[in-house]
Amino acid sequence: MIKIFGHYFNLRTLLQVTFDMTLVVGVMLYALLFQSSVPHVRETHIALQVSVMAGGILLINTVLGFYMRVHNRTVGQTYARAVLATCLSAVVAAFIKIISPPSDVLLLALVYAMVAMLITRIYLTHMTPPEYMRQRVLIYGTGKPAKIVGHSLQKADPNVDLVGYYASPNEAQHEVSIWGVLAVTKSLTEVVAELNVDEIVVALTERRGGSMPLRELLDCKLRGIRVVDIATHFEKTLGQIRLDSVSAGWLIFGEGFVQGWMKSLVKRLFDIVCASILIVLSLPVMVITGILIVLESPGSMLYTQERVGLNGRSFNVVKFRSMRTDAEKDGTPRWATVGDDRVTRVGRVIRKLRIDELPQLFVVLGGSMSLVGPRPERPYFVDQLTQDIPFFSVRQSVKPGVTGWAQVRYQYGASVEDAAEKLQYDLYYVKNHSLFLDLVVLFETVGVVLMGKGA
Repeated sequence: MIKIFGHYFNLRTLLQVTFDMTLVVGVMLYALLFQSSVPHVRETHIALQVSVMAGGILLINTVLGFYMRVHNRTVGQTYARAVLATCLSAVVAAFIKIISPPSDVLLLALVYAMVAMLITRIYLTHMTPPEYMRQRVLIYGTGKPAKIVGHSLQKADPNVDLVGYYASPNEAQHEVSIWGVLAVTKSLTEVVAELNVDEIVVALTERRGGSMPLRELLDCKLRGIRVVDIATHFEKTLGQIRLDSVSAGWLIFGEGFVQGWMKSLVKRLFDIVCASILIVLSLPVMVITGILIVLESPGSMLYTQERVGLNGRSFNVVKFRSMRTDAEKDGTPRWATVGDDRVTRVGRVIRKLRIDELPQLFVVLGGSMSLVGPRPERPYFVDQLTQDIPFFSVRQSVKPGVTGWAQVRYQYGASVEDAAEKLQYDLYYVKNHSLFLDLVVLFETVGVVLMGKGA
């Protein structure tokens, strides 16, 4: 994993994105090199065309799952997606040709780039020699935390080789399989050297009383071996801060959780620009949606509801009405559930496509919300969840968002348990949020909407 602007990226994903963008930049350089044959085309003209093409290709590949760290696609399915990606990229190129005709040199170069991507999509996904991307991990500990780490590693990253568990002197009972426990006849430093370990995850039930060999762990780190604690492991591997492995001290003294006026100003300007563009682009969809809602059932096409925002302040969120007007006729707030019978026919469609969220863009312009952030909850649920879930109020240190890291990483939540799971992603966002992470979330949101996930 590599950390960029506070966000962790898998090395394989980073290499794929870098290769794709290098191809597109190479196209631009190629076109600029031969620009003498088309003197009427300016450098800024070509740069704009290539920028649009690069953004389109990045979005297409993200939506089709080519940058996913874990997948279970067959070679045939990858072939099909690669062909679809090439066809969609061709549509983007045709769009560029219509609105701003590129030179023949640039158009030919773009075709070569798309063919190269078609080939590399298949090669990088299925044919890369596995030893080039393998990472050997040793877990220090054999208790319940170690078991959780081992399970998450095997589930989250197929390129990880779990070499085994090294028992602490203070752990008498093993929660992990006895077959995975390494012999302690040799020191930790010797075992790490013999097994060519790349990373050590310290996952102990109890850290006091000499349970950690600090000198040996330091020696391993000085030899280039990564040594991380369990909280950092989950942060970089799963993009979450797990409630069962974090403490108030880790949150206070660790990196991140930096706000500042400059970061807030950049985020606000970004919200205003993007929300304005999205409102203009989605206005026809919003008009049609409003008409369909009014035609199907009596009542207003919009509904407002009190939510809790930044620093616990209340505000009214505005959404398209997707339920009957008597959805909460008993006056008791209820979470929406899968197959909820209160949802109308139009409501099912607009919730699936997230169209019901579009009026929130006006709330973003008003300043109560951001494009990206934790999902705003109702005061009734906030009071309940703050009592039941530790650190729940931390998510209120940033503005709530129309979309968010938790929304693209976890399915729709309808219980206290779901809220606790989503909070772990919200804590990651609050700790590491930046304009770069917001862009990552927005790209992934497009994929979630188009693939119909988590509605």
